[in-house]
Amino acid sequence: MLRTVLLLLALAQTASPSPASVAIRRAEALKKLLEVFGMEDPPAPPTHFKQPPQYMVDLFNTVANADGVTKNPDILEGNTVRSFLEKTHSQEMRFLFVLSSVAKNEKILTAELHLFRLWPRVTDGPKRQHFCQVSVYQVLEKDKPDTPGGKKLLAARLVSLQTSGWEVFAITPAVRDWTEDESSNQGLLVTVQSLGGSPLDPPPLQFASGRGHHESKKPMLVLFTDDGRRGASLPTAGFPGGSHTPGTTPSLGRSRNTRSLGRLQPCQRHPLSVDFEEIGWSGWIISPRGYNAFHCKGSCPFPLGENMRPTNHATVQSIINALKLSEGVSSPCCVPDKLFSINLLYFDDDENVVLKQYDDMVAGSCGCH
Repeated sequence: MLRTVLLLLALAQTASPSPASVAIRRAEALKKLLEVFGMEDPPAPPTHFKQPPQYMVDLFNTVANADGVTKNPDILEGNTVRSFLEKTHSQEMRFLFVLSSVAKNEKILTAELHLFRLWPRVTDGPKRQHFCQVSVYQVLEKDKPDTPGGKKLLAARLVSLQTSGWEVFAITPAVRDWTEDESSNQGLLVTVQSLGGSPLDPPPLQFASGRGHHESKKPMLVLFTDDGRRGASLPTAGFPGGSHTPGTTPSLGRSRNTRSLGRLQPCQRHPLSVDFEEIGWSGWIISPRGYNAFHCKGSCPFPLGENMRPTNHATVQSIINALKLSEGVSSPCCVPDKLFSINLLYFDDDENVVLKQYDDMVAGSCGCH
């Protein structure tokens, strides 16, 4: 995938006879670059300033460095995390999430309902409770959610009445049903009961709804999926710890192409910055602002030293080339021998925030192969 990115970036910068040709060629290159990121068209930027959910920002910072490079490939379950804000703004504890942006090829791994628990109402007397039971149901019949056959229990647990904050409930079976049959999505129902199981009216515990509460506290569905896209089987150990800083490297598709980096220089890694603002993607990409893809450049002269990280095959090829034992055998090539993934946090067409991990996007090191 990295080789494709490098080629597309070069195409986007290649001069053509006329400005119109340059624009067409650039558009074609950027469209191909979108395909590398698994998209046909760039999502439309939000119509107004929109703050991404703090959960998604924190998750990005946990998974990736500031420039998007993955800290550890095992942190994220699957390669895609989607967040959906509740759409109905209901005063009741009924929640509906529109999942039309989930692609058919995405495998549903885990789905979570995130609800912000408000400070409990103050009650008088010695019978004040410290816990209540919260249950989450999948609604099966829209107009009869309270009947035995109108709902299905997904999760239930005791919740403290002494604090406020986020509560997370697993609702994976319901989301799998909804993605298989979109018409079956009748939403979720949340109930609050006493420890004995009886309804509480009014309930001492309330969750923030889409109406009357700050957007940062809105009910949210978080979906972990895998779209099946996987990169090459190069080594992935030794992920960088944050030493690459966007903005300290050259802009889109331009590496430091000076005489000192000519053919006689040994195989090594050189900067190659991808600037999302320069290519017009900053309106929908939240983080990072860009990343350093790096590229490999240099010669692989005989004899190949260990510092060139040669494969056994490359060593043999170098010897055959040097001794001219066979015609048409070139010297080994300087190519990436370790690739890292990057992560994008962005708004999709429905203004939902998505975290997606892409394999083989950064040359971690170079070697003669």
